[in-house]
Amino acid sequence: MGGTSYPPRRPGSKKPAAPHTANPHPARAAAETSGKGEPQRIAKLLARAGIASRREIERMIEEGRIARDGVTIDTPATLLTSLHGVTVDGDPVAAPAPARLFLFHKPTGFLTTERDPAGRPTIYDILPDDLPRLMPIGRLDMNTEGLLLLTTDGEFKREMELPSTGVPRTYRARAFGEVSQQQLEDLFDGIEIDGIQYGPIEANLERRTGRNQWIEMTLTEGKNREVRRVLEHFELKVNRLIRTSYGPFELGELAGGAVEEVRQHDLVAFRSSLKKAQK
Repeated sequence: MGGTSYPPRRPGSKKPAAPHTANPHPARAAAETSGKGEPQRIAKLLARAGIASRREIERMIEEGRIARDGVTIDTPATLLTSLHGVTVDGDPVAAPAPARLFLFHKPTGFLTTERDPAGRPTIYDILPDDLPRLMPIGRLDMNTEGLLLLTTDGEFKREMELPSTGVPRTYRARAFGEVSQQQLEDLFDGIEIDGIQYGPIEANLERRTGRNQWIEMTLTEGKNREVRRVLEHFELKVNRLIRTSYGPFELGELAGGAVEEVRQHDLVAFRSSLKKAQK
């Protein structure tokens, strides 16, 4: 895994890709007879091709933006064996290339979204020009910094975000107030806050500086603003929050705003271990 410096960029439109060979919408037996792959839902295939997440693709289908051989697709349950003849906003979709994964050191002050109706800055305002179309794996809120994973593969994004996958995420929080190591250790049993149940959290008090303390927390669910809400439950005021790792991928010495691509060999090995863990 090597670091590379890039100039900032703004999001642009996706370039049309050449179409690929396909099977019409068949019964599974017919697909097997034809020698093509097992039929899959169109939303899953388009997510694999990096078009968008499954949920976003379902919205695009509702909006009539996806077609096959000129006929508008009206349900995400449509089964296909490939993306031949499929278009998004009139542009043909290519078969999925191998997934790519990038590490991005997100600075504070940027939203993890492609565009904001209020015109606030987003990560796509500072990502490099020559990167492929990328989707964030999970989110970091505007005032949280640190490691944000970006991928070309919507299906990999989904795998990483599912709570059932159990991929750990580690954060370091600087918080003002008082908390004991025992209170933090009790989080390993989970905690309920305002009717929301949070799963086991490994938390350790790293050091104190006056009434500020650095706390390291590792969790696997990644619910919305989970770290902040748990610490606020202890009447702590979080004044800095950094994600330092997501699964085996670490922020390390990556500079703020910088991007590095994960080596394909490392990504393939990790995805293989992820699939084994899910069995």
